[in-house]
Amino acid sequence: MLSTHRHCAVAGAVVAAASTAALTLLGAGLPSVAPAADEPDLSRFYEQKITWAACKGDGMPKDLQCGKVTVPLDYARPGAGTLDVALARYRATGKSRGSVLLNFGGPGAAGISALAGDGKDFMGLTNGYDVVTFDPRGVGQSSPVSCGEGGAEAFAKLDASLDDGEPRAALKQVQKVADECAKHSGPVLPHIGTINASRDMDVMRAALGDKKLNYLGFSYGTRLGAVYAAQFPEKVGRMALDGVDTLTESLAEQGLVSAEGQQAALDSFITWCVKDVACPFGQDPRSARQQVVQLVQSLDQDPVPADFGQQLSGQDLVGAIGQALYSKQLWPSLEGALANLVQNGDASGVLRLSSGGTARPELPRTGDRPSGRPSGGPSGGPSGGLVDPGDVPVDNPPAALMAITCADTPDRPTAEQITQNMDKLRAAYEEASPVFGRYRLTEVLICYGRPKGTDFIRDEVRAVDTPKMLLVGTRGDPATPYRWTLETAKRLGGSAVVLDNKGEGHTGYGSSRCASQKIDAFLLYGSLPPNGSSCGPEGDR
Repeated sequence: MLSTHRHCAVAGAVVAAASTAALTLLGAGLPSVAPAADEPDLSRFYEQKITWAACKGDGMPKDLQCGKVTVPLDYARPGAGTLDVALARYRATGKSRGSVLLNFGGPGAAGISALAGDGKDFMGLTNGYDVVTFDPRGVGQSSPVSCGEGGAEAFAKLDASLDDGEPRAALKQVQKVADECAKHSGPVLPHIGTINASRDMDVMRAALGDKKLNYLGFSYGTRLGAVYAAQFPEKVGRMALDGVDTLTESLAEQGLVSAEGQQAALDSFITWCVKDVACPFGQDPRSARQQVVQLVQSLDQDPVPADFGQQLSGQDLVGAIGQALYSKQLWPSLEGALANLVQNGDASGVLRLSSGGTARPELPRTGDRPSGRPSGGPSGGPSGGLVDPGDVPVDNPPAALMAITCADTPDRPTAEQITQNMDKLRAAYEEASPVFGRYRLTEVLICYGRPKGTDFIRDEVRAVDTPKMLLVGTRGDPATPYRWTLETAKRLGGSAVVLDNKGEGHTGYGSSRCASQKIDAFLLYGSLPPNGSSCGPEGDR
């Protein structure tokens, strides 16, 4: 079973509810193109070699090796400081033709822990490649950013401010979060983002000894791949993009699309559920949909007790449902968890779903101390060295997600614009989804007051002059809708080859046998399906 490490690609995956909060950060990557003759000398970074050793940390597979590359903190001033980027690999089982680099999405997903947990899904690629992944700058072991407990507590109040019709109060909370992020994140924060992560990937390519970059990116990782293709077109090898991200839409548009996509996925789940006599909402689809809405509203008004003194609100339930919708393989677990909640008032199954995926990044609730460092501290060290796996701040995934999203996004609506448009936006979001609309609404605020992000992705990532690339879009994807695959393919131009995966869930690799085989065939042998060809849906119950 493929885990839910295929993270949501966009800020559509980032919203805040009263007890599970996302974060927003300062920082914008500098737009950059392939190095010109008058750019700073980066040769010392491109000439380095990687030293591989056994990976640190509990539960790491014995055959997984870890290493690092050193990159400039600021590519415009390579002498002003460096940071290390953590890598991991599975060696090729036969004769290696080089490496294939994986990015699991997010943004903010740590590649090393994902590959350690999901490695069996990629063993087919070791027939020809060393399978390599990395923790991007600001993520995981690579100078992780954090916002500390103060950021979590401030953002937790955001939903209430919006519900009370006080968007300006909510914006004050956003500013407080930004201050906490800057306090806890260290020098990497102004240099985080996809532009610089892409440049880091080219350093990795050279350090791995590859003339061309072979790449498999999921969700947000498709944006990273597209940016690399625009920056380094002559270095693109075989590139597969699965769960294709938008390159053009604003955060408000992305949030609306996310609400629509998750509502469609929920409707598909309900249609599946009511065929089973054990479905807690009966056997009528229309009635079942109404019951889900009523359950969320009821829990928002009167949360039920959960483990460790917590309470489960309606928005917590929405988050758990959203995570389970990322994979059709989780639908039976979702059905059972909802039945236990509805029939017995037992929230334990829902909470297990909440901790098992990334439909929306969560911060620890007050008093909740997951494994790892309980609260954020300065990222990395003065030299930007790696941190140990146990010292990664627990809020790093949402903190990094917000940092990268805001660095990639040029839109900065003013407080007046947000206030004037809030009622209209609320109505549009609730129309898009009676379940997920409120949950997604705070996306319009996440980069308020931050330095403008780069225009490069929106304006320059188009008509790339590269070898053919495989773009895979899944029809029932709740996070990256199929139309984004078509739109991004059109922007990238004649290099893009589209595979239509007529299935459910976020991304196709691992969940669709057909899509997995076609991606592997392309990466291993260069065999591309015809543009516009399709994979049929997997079996039902």
